[in-house]
Amino acid sequence: MRARGRGRTAGLLAVGVALTGALTAGLVAGPALAEPSEQPDPTDRQVATGELVPGTPCTSSARACVDLESRSTWLVDAGQVVAGPVAMRPGDPEAPTPTGTFAVQWKAEEWTSRERLTQMPWSVFFAQGGIAFHQGDLSTPSAGCVKLAEADARQWFGYLQVGDQVQIH
Repeated sequence: MRARGRGRTAGLLAVGVALTGALTAGLVAGPALAEPSEQPDPTDRQVATGELVPGTPCTSSARACVDLESRSTWLVDAGQVVAGPVAMRPGDPEAPTPTGTFAVQWKAEEWTSRERLTQMPWSVFFAQGGIAFHQGDLSTPSAGCVKLAEADARQWFGYLQVGDQVQIH
């Protein structure tokens, strides 16, 4: 009788090992998962509409406005500035911050860039390639993102929602 019990145990063990191997192979050999910001998004680019918001280079359809030349950013609601201008740090010539009109794609309170292994707290992603508003050191350029001081990054994170328009000039 003991032989039968051992056979059953060995059989169950073999099935368990085979299932584990199949699952592990599927995870290792399966497709690499891209960050949501790296996946093509047809709503990535939008059209700016409305009147210019006084004191900014953006129109009233924006919820966030960035002026790369002055290194300033604002939050806007129905054509009125609700926060800003606040200081920001854009990318450098090797990794410039993209210009144009975008939509907020997703948000992450705590995020680490997989490309650069850099912490990006209070991230609000708005363009392909992982471009986001996020907390960061304003004394060094970003890798194309819009870096903000901690209090400002928290405010931008709390205010902006998925789908909100971001204009960068």
